[in-house]
Amino acid sequence: MREKGLLKSANVRKDYGGIADEIDRLRKLKQKALAEKTEREGLKERIAEMRKFLREQDTNVTEYDEQLARKLIEKVTVYNGRFEVEFKSDVKVSVEI
Repeated sequence: MREKGLLKSANVRKDYGGIADEIDRLRKLKQKALAEKTEREGLKERIAEMRKFLREQDTNVTEYDEQLARKLIEKVTVYNGRFEVEFKSDVKVSVEI
């Protein structure tokens, strides 16, 4: 909407340089917002896939399952006093030990 007002001002021969800069700035902001939205939607989709996979499992996990770990976990990082599990869905969980 603001962009339309800027274009209208340009049509009546006002400050073209400032108007062009503002239009460019707004387009960049819009592009950034769209990229962030796409990233969030991708993350939501990966989380939904992980939830669906877990719901489809026949039994509760009561012991280490190599196949399940490889399917869900991207990496585990061990720190002094805690470790962090990063799932393939990009969700990270920190566990104090």
